Amino acid sequence: SAWLIGDFSGWQRLPEWELQKNAEGIWCGEWDNDVFAPGMNYLISFHWRGGDGDRVPAWAEYTVQDPETLLFCARIPDESKFKFRYAAPVLPEPVVIYEAHVGMASEEGKVATFAEFTSDVLPRIAASGYNTVQLMGVMNHPYYGSFGYHVANFFSISSRFGTPEEFKVLVDTAHKLNLRVIIDLVHSHAVKNEAEGLSRYDGSRYQFFHDGCRGEHSAWDSLCFDYSKNGVLRFLLSNCRWWLEEYNLDGFRFDGVTSMLYLHHGLGKCFTGYDDYFGHDVDEDSYVYLALANMVVHGFRKNAVTVAEDVSGMPGLAAPVAMGGCGFDYRMAMGVTDAWFKLFDIRDEDWSMWYLWGELNNRRQDERAISYVECHDQAIVGGQTALFRLAGSAVYDRMRLSDNDAAVQRAAALCRIAKLLTLASGGNGYLNFMGNEFGHPEWIDFPREGNGWSYHYARRQWSLADNRDLYFHYLGEFDKAMLECVARPEVFCRKVQTVNVDEEKKIIAFERGGLWFFANLDPARSYTDCCFEVLPGEYELVLDSDSTAFGGFGRVRQEQPFYSFARNGKMVISIYLPNRSVLVLKHRKP
Repeated sequence: SAWLIGDFSGWQRLPEWELQKNAEGIWCGEWDNDVFAPGMNYLISFHWRGGDGDRVPAWAEYTVQDPETLLFCARIPDESKFKFRYAAPVLPEPVVIYEAHVGMASEEGKVATFAEFTSDVLPRIAASGYNTVQLMGVMNHPYYGSFGYHVANFFSISSRFGTPEEFKVLVDTAHKLNLRVIIDLVHSHAVKNEAEGLSRYDGSRYQFFHDGCRGEHSAWDSLCFDYSKNGVLRFLLSNCRWWLEEYNLDGFRFDGVTSMLYLHHGLGKCFTGYDDYFGHDVDEDSYVYLALANMVVHGFRKNAVTVAEDVSGMPGLAAPVAMGGCGFDYRMAMGVTDAWFKLFDIRDEDWSMWYLWGELNNRRQDERAISYVECHDQAIVGGQTALFRLAGSAVYDRMRLSDNDAAVQRAAALCRIAKLLTLASGGNGYLNFMGNEFGHPEWIDFPREGNGWSYHYARRQWSLADNRDLYFHYLGEFDKAMLECVARPEVFCRKVQTVNVDEEKKIIAFERGGLWFFANLDPARSYTDCCFEVLPGEYELVLDSDSTAFGGFGRVRQEQPFYSFARNGKMVISIYLPNRSVLVLKHRKP
């Protein structure tokens, strides 16, 4: 048996609030509309064989936490006020994603709100040249330190950031600023919490999840959905549509796809051949669910975008369902960031250009990918941002340009190179985590017992980017100029061509969409009269990673033109290529 309990019943099981089971086995109740009002709190109280339990309804649209008891309950939201005013922008090419977390978006040590993110951060993102905002931790999660990946209430926003209306204002304002909004959709697992989550929702372990050991994710301390059940499919697929329809979102990044695809969850597994992708370890129920989810998302909103977070590289994941694929629009090129951070840990002199170039382009050309140097994963507890990894403790007290610190100069130069090469050679999109565009220092650590419940590392120090005396500011300026120069449809509609990799000189050169990229990663040697075979014509310098405008040394005259000429039967261009720099030239036809 089951009852609706709440403010209206004094949290008691009253006969007039008892639910009845219909022919389909669904518990139902009907009451007059005037009984309910925005702000009213409620739960479902169950009695099952051998036990009882009060539960937050699985489809609750808004959940809140009592500040004293810390218990969660559902609340009726106020849906009468807000109306969306701005249409979603056209799906861009390339997709340039700004990954963000609302709660840690303030410089103050606190949990920031949807309203603060809307007024303070969205304008920064729009001005920086990004066209898509990816928000983490929107779905309600009881433990703030889970970063939003231990979800309890799949249809509810996290009330610690604000109300449903305030989240709608955020999305609408983003659309006004020509930004699309996607959220992390966590359908790979669920938190074990019972009172506020789905665990033992009806007194059993297996209503939503697999029973036994298959139902538990040992590495994440969470529960794994049973995607073979129609009820689970209806729940999760309706959840996909709910977020699109209710909040006018533009798509999802599906989290933990590797964990979903394989019975071993990808733990301790190296994917080296097709047997690893299509063997007996594949969870076919999960694959089918993901294909269905993509059909629902794209069927409801044609220009919605879906991104798969998959480290395995399963073929077909980003291929159309009609071709036998899973239907994702993009996959995360997760090997790119691994390659950069491996290089960051060894001497510059030992960097292999062929290894780097291979990892930057290690993807199937018929499946679209999003590349990145670092996302939130690299900076979470135990990790470091790219700048921090390269500069070390100098990020604390040697970041003024006037310090002329060699470690900081090296770190800044390599960060600029890494970002530009990743963007320019990337598949069809690019991603950056909030604050890393200016090299945000330190790691991310949410308030917990181990750090004295401190918010010091769960915030973003925007003032560092605004201070023109610091390298942080100039890294941010480079990020903006890089996107403006390279992240254009006419560039990304073309493939990378005319590759020149010189292992001994540490040089990588290539062309894409009329832009020619010349990178010298040597730590010491600069090259004069460095010749590359090119198309005939004039070339204009459109971006120099070593420019003083970005905190570099300014060793190349910015306004000078370049001309091709014949040498040994080929048309070549001769340039001065300083060490630790990238020059981007734009071809002008003769």
